[in-house]
Amino acid sequence: MSTPVTVRVPAKVNVQLAVGPARPDGFHDLANVFLAVSLYDEVTATPAESLRITCEGPDAGQVPLDRTNLAARAAELLAARRGIAPDVHLHIAKDIPVAGGMAGGSADGAGALLACDALWGTGASREELLDICAELGSDVPFSLVGGAALGTGRGERLTELPVGGAFHWVFAVADGGLSTPAVYGEFDRLTADAPEPVASAALLDALRAGDAAALAGALANDLQPAALSLRPSLAETLAAGAGAGALAGIVSGSGPTTAFLVKDAESAAAVAAALTASGTCRAARTATSPAAGATLV
Repeated sequence: MSTPVTVRVPAKVNVQLAVGPARPDGFHDLANVFLAVSLYDEVTATPAESLRITCEGPDAGQVPLDRTNLAARAAELLAARRGIAPDVHLHIAKDIPVAGGMAGGSADGAGALLACDALWGTGASREELLDICAELGSDVPFSLVGGAALGTGRGERLTELPVGGAFHWVFAVADGGLSTPAVYGEFDRLTADAPEPVASAALLDALRAGDAAALAGALANDLQPAALSLRPSLAETLAAGAGAGALAGIVSGSGPTTAFLVKDAESAAAVAAALTASGTCRAARTATSPAAGATLV
């Protein structure tokens, strides 16, 4: 295929992130309940003479345009498996907050993989695509799958989960990012004896029922104390969202974006306005979940 291919890929929120002790390989075993949300990046693949990355959108200046970008690595891994050169221009139109714990980089990796598969006509199976995603990073397989899923191992082994309705969210975008390795390092420093991670039955039931109030009561993130230790100002953002009427607030993944579950679209607009006015975040974005995974557009 020589015409450009565009893939839309969603952000994620972790409604549960249970973290076990550090493994010998440096990773942690997780029980990671992912929910895809309706904030999207778009990755467009166009034939080129060599591999090239460009990016536009909010905070595009923070996105690496070299081979460290997961989109570039996705193209290289797929090309290597097919014995071809990764000659492609990948353009990323960003709308997912950068370095915010919402898997924006992982989304771009999954989007680029699907786009290159279509552009090059490689005919990769879903299993092969998921295998490449897992090689790219722990969150990348979920970016391909979307919807809702339980990630085990380091998060890359997925079991898709049923969701009984739509959930409404507000995301408060912080100034600057938080390094995921730094947050895990702080978790290890703060946590003397982490138990083996297990998914919450109450949380899975709430997802299945589409019950926002029950889900609010079950939200949990074992990395939140570490994120708050490294960025104490996030406590003010969480308090502002609670004061504005959110059902619950949580640090998204390793942060520093904070996620607020609200009862409906009207509440989302009100909470977003209050968070923006509070001065405790750079921006507030509304979204719904679940959302589809990486999709050709």
